[in-house]
Amino acid sequence: MLIKRPRGWEIPDSQATPEHLVTNRRALMAAAGAGVMLAPTAARAQFWRRSEPADPWARTPATVPDLPPAMRNTRYPAGRDLSAERDAVTYNNFYEFGSDKGIWTTALKMPTRPWTVKVEGMVESPGEFDVDDLIRRIGLEERTYRLRCVEAWGMTVPWTGFQLSKLLDIVKPLGSAKFVRFETAQKPEVMTGLRQSWYPWPHIEGCTIEEAGNELTFMPVGLFGKPLPPQNGGPFRVVFPWKYGFKSGKSIARITLTDERPKSFWETLQASEYGFWANVNPEVPHPRWSQASERLIGSNERVPTRIFNGYGEFVAGLYSNLQNERLWA
Repeated sequence: MLIKRPRGWEIPDSQATPEHLVTNRRALMAAAGAGVMLAPTAARAQFWRRSEPADPWARTPATVPDLPPAMRNTRYPAGRDLSAERDAVTYNNFYEFGSDKGIWTTALKMPTRPWTVKVEGMVESPGEFDVDDLIRRIGLEERTYRLRCVEAWGMTVPWTGFQLSKLLDIVKPLGSAKFVRFETAQKPEVMTGLRQSWYPWPHIEGCTIEEAGNELTFMPVGLFGKPLPPQNGGPFRVVFPWKYGFKSGKSIARITLTDERPKSFWETLQASEYGFWANVNPEVPHPRWSQASERLIGSNERVPTRIFNGYGEFVAGLYSNLQNERLWA
């Protein structure tokens, strides 16, 4: 994996959802009692430097609808300023489009509508779901999460989406389901990285059924209040904020509930460096570098890494009986 020198950032956390743009007064009043605020999805102010390339959102297909209003969930404070929107959408790992960080120009060629995801396997009600139908059926919220890459850099971004557990409630997992397998779409007409035949395509990720049901496990369909762009895993991805970023599968086309532990893409390539669990731990180094600190994209500030990326109060209990597992890689 490569690391490129990033650009500066300017957007504070308070601008994730500008309150003065909130227009639905009734929703706002209802949300106040639940400790959330309404997050409008209108475009936020941009701080592009004139010398930089064109707007990386500009080529998003016109067929992608705007996101409906989303409640901002304040239960998971990030504890640091947002990364700049431009950095978040132009500094990406997505090997289906290439192995460098600047894949966004290629990724934006991928149509993201129509888009369906199949949910199958050990469930009572399997089905193929249109992403926009899921958005209408489940509803959306906005969460600002820290993102920690295994390459020892980090960002902080506002995702719009819903808990994976709400999708699982629709399909009703069987008691025999122990794991959840996520499969990234394969679109060779735009995913030029698929020509690299030495990689074990399709890109697979997985988690336990308990991790899938955790309140932090999130299915984003948006970023910075806009439809999730392809370079960030759009239109539909999964995020585990307490794990290293490679565990959070992108552009998901299939979800399978199974009783067999999935072997993930990076685990297949190099299991000694990229394991099934991959929980963030500053005291367990990668075989080739330290994980004790992380470089914040934009500022280049190096800050201490936190165990479980700072989300231990929500997830540590998932692993209390798994101490014999290799939890930190």
